[in-house]
Amino acid sequence: MKLSLTPPTALEYFASLVQSDAEFPLLEAAASLAQDEYPDLNIGQVLADVDHMAARLRRRLPADAGSLQKLRLLNQFFFQELGFAGNVNDFHNPDNSYLNVVLHTRRGIPISLAVLWLELAQGLGLAARGIAFPGHFMLKVNLPNGQVVIDPLDGQSLSRETLLERIEPFRNSVAMADDSQAPLSLFLQSATPRDIITRMLRNLKEIHAGQQDWPRLIAVQDRLIVLQPLAWTEYRDRGLAQAGQGNFRTALTDLEFYLAHAQGVDDRGEIAWRVAEMKRSSI
Repeated sequence: MKLSLTPPTALEYFASLVQSDAEFPLLEAAASLAQDEYPDLNIGQVLADVDHMAARLRRRLPADAGSLQKLRLLNQFFFQELGFAGNVNDFHNPDNSYLNVVLHTRRGIPISLAVLWLELAQGLGLAARGIAFPGHFMLKVNLPNGQVVIDPLDGQSLSRETLLERIEPFRNSVAMADDSQAPLSLFLQSATPRDIITRMLRNLKEIHAGQQDWPRLIAVQDRLIVLQPLAWTEYRDRGLAQAGQGNFRTALTDLEFYLAHAQGVDDRGEIAWRVAEMKRSSI
């Protein structure tokens, strides 16, 4: 009797990568997001391409290089020699989130560039992390004389004054117990790999929702729910996308699940009305 081994779907493969926070392969998980758009993508080749870049960089590193020298060498290699930069002419193109495309075009958005930069930084032994800064993903590196915050679009370090200016529109949205303004340090906390992939997916979600591209939006919502199974609003949003696609039975399952689990939400009445309308129209 022959055993039929069916390869995992793109979603199953993604789910296998993001099960554990302790062993979360950021680069591989980020690369896998492109499989919805590029189903024949060879993830192994993407990882090999990044490994090749990392090997080229390490060969240039003096044996006695300190952290600051490593950082300067990395930025020169990544931004100047390889030419990675923001895709300012087509910032909202979904391809900016797909690492296979970013590696080819050398253009991306802050978070996709940051994922590649972080992989190279960690290969050099730098204490580098991502920052889920509002409106613009950032990087930070701990050096012997302090911490430096870097813009992943160009590698420039940002002063405290610049950072305070950038967070000003967002400070009042963060509630503090004593009604004071949120301190800068609150916005500079390290982002976990799960946080980073969530943000990448929500960037794609915003693009596809704006275009009412229901099939692509549903694929993104599937991944978000695998990644954040307790984020009840993602079930709601997948249900609404399913309704937009005309898949009312599936939509009802998600929307009723949302109503059953999300407590004290402002849109409960609106979603309950949508559910009732879909049930009436299906009779």
